[in-house]
Amino acid sequence: MSLFFIKNRKNYREALVLLVGLLCFAERGFAQTAPDRGETVMKALAAAYPGRVGAAVFRRNSASATDTGDWVVQVGGTWFYYAHGRLLPEDLRNRYAEYDPQPFYNYPAELPAWKDPTPEETERFRDTAGRRAKNPPKRSQHFYDALWRASTREEAYDRVKTIRFLGRSVMVHYAIMEELAMVEEQILSAAKTDPQVQQWMNGLDSLTGWNWRSIADTQSRSFHAYGAAIDLLPRSYGGRQTYWLWAAENYSAWWAIPYERRSHPPEAVINAFEEFGFIWGGKWLFFDTMHFEYRPEILILNGLPFRIAN
Repeated sequence: MSLFFIKNRKNYREALVLLVGLLCFAERGFAQTAPDRGETVMKALAAAYPGRVGAAVFRRNSASATDTGDWVVQVGGTWFYYAHGRLLPEDLRNRYAEYDPQPFYNYPAELPAWKDPTPEETERFRDTAGRRAKNPPKRSQHFYDALWRASTREEAYDRVKTIRFLGRSVMVHYAIMEELAMVEEQILSAAKTDPQVQQWMNGLDSLTGWNWRSIADTQSRSFHAYGAAIDLLPRSYGGRQTYWLWAAENYSAWWAIPYERRSHPPEAVINAFEEFGFIWGGKWLFFDTMHFEYRPEILILNGLPFRIAN
């Protein structure tokens, strides 16, 4: 087993900035001192899934006078183009306008201190929610279908295994079984000295992993469909909110529900998942505090440390 792990976040960020600068110097020369978004994203994907995603390279069709080129990676023999953030195979590259961009978003190291939304923020949140409801996001599934080798329900089912996690059964993609085993080890270790973690574990009701479906209120496939996400559901939420769509049934301004009225796992649990490449839905605007999904590329793009098990 090989591991990639930087414990000191400050040193990690400094090393990352230096590495990006050196790569850009070598590939682009003095004229450009920072990578464009396509380069950054594609290199993050290559680093996040070693052995499954090939090295990011810049390709241009020399036979076409109008082709300005794009950053690409190869998965399972297929080249995927950045295509304005859509991650499309070559035959769909020029049809990027048919899809919404993939969400390579800001993901903070720590949950920001709560502040009540200003009137301007409230208007922006309301507008974002309204646009999402009227035009549910439709993102290209092609890259992640190839990454997880699951473009149909039947293919996805063939890739999942039932494992025991925190004493309960859950179906997940076989490629993340080892990461989840290490997450579990961290949580169990924390529970020995942290009563809050032990109490949270005792209060768990069930786990949901693989589920062939789209993200609620969108036209985009959920990471549950690949078995790359897991929900940890307690027996009781204690009157707190866990999922924005459920909260919206009773709260028109659901984004303004403060943290203390949301059901959060203990910090040690969140840290354990993030340490091994998972992100937590509690840090999203469209919050989902029971949800974790394997997205190491998001951590890389935000300069956050994690471990990869080969």
